[in-house]
Amino acid sequence: MTTAAILLSGGASQRFGGFPKALLATGEQTAIRRLSEVCLAEGYDPVVAVTGTHHLLIAHELRGLDVELVEAEDWYEGRTASVQAGLRAVPEDRDILLWPVDHPFVSTRTVQTLGAVRDADQMAVWFIPTFHGRGGHPVLWRPSLRSDLLDLRSDAPLRSLLPEFGPQVRRVAVEDAGVIANVDTPEAYRTAFDEWRSQGAP
Repeated sequence: MTTAAILLSGGASQRFGGFPKALLATGEQTAIRRLSEVCLAEGYDPVVAVTGTHHLLIAHELRGLDVELVEAEDWYEGRTASVQAGLRAVPEDRDILLWPVDHPFVSTRTVQTLGAVRDADQMAVWFIPTFHGRGGHPVLWRPSLRSDLLDLRSDAPLRSLLPEFGPQVRRVAVEDAGVIANVDTPEAYRTAFDEWRSQGAP
């Protein structure tokens, strides 16, 4: 089954002084370019990068890659608004990997594990990677979630839907601290980057 990827990079990065988190270094690549290249190498189609205030900078960074850019006009209303903009750019029959750019240190193996668990579990519709019991990103969705996601208020958190799906939510344990490493501040970024490098990342 073909799976789409939605890469969220629409925030204003206020806690970084306005510097876009999409352009943070992850080894020799920026965060948004690394996420894009991982998804393209894994065969995701389409790969959609949702942008906001930093649209032009991100578009320049992704030049040469087969990534569709979607500018979320209402990105400032919340993450869900950006998710919904990405969903509208994806065929209705696709499973979807949702990968926020503020989780740039997730391993390729984790992305592959989510796909493998999805293939083996036909009952679950929402797959969440966990590290030491804590849920993180990226998440994988079945197409059946699409209408519920689009019906959410643009400022409502995605997790507000979790109780509705109960046992259809599959938590997937992985040995990857990157799934919970939310680089929402410079300090968090430095800590996550050092951890990533200590695990042998390039």
